[in-house]
Amino acid sequence: MSAVRTRSARGQASVELVLVLPVAVLALLLVIQVGLLARTQVLVVHAAREGARAAAVDGPGAAEAAARRSPGIDADRLAVAVHREAGSTGDLVRVAVRYRAATDVPLAGALVGEPTLTAEVVMRVEDPGGSASFERIRAGPGPGPAGRRPG
Repeated sequence: MSAVRTRSARGQASVELVLVLPVAVLALLLVIQVGLLARTQVLVVHAAREGARAAAVDGPGAAEAAARRSPGIDADRLAVAVHREAGSTGDLVRVAVRYRAATDVPLAGALVGEPTLTAEVVMRVEDPGGSASFERIRAGPGPGPAGRRPG
């Protein structure tokens, strides 16, 4: 009787494996897809930072080109919006990036769809010339405690 019970138990384990394996594989594929989406979100934030930096230094027209040049992002799926309060040094420039992420993992991608990832970065507009601060840095430190330059 123990031989019959052992054979039956082996068959039960096989049936359980067949039932659980597809669910486990799908769960693994979903975890991989979520990881890829997290990576893409980091790239979208980087693109927004690049755009905001370009807008702060070179003006709002440079923001979209800088965001589209970000590595790892398909420029055709990217939308960039720039809002600049005024135009003088110290004012804020806001760059918002929207990206329609591709979901390429088989089975899991169809379940997730193509989510839209967003990022928004705010920076202060910098001095367009920047020459005064550059000259101050190039000149080195000011006079020391006794009015002499250190060194």
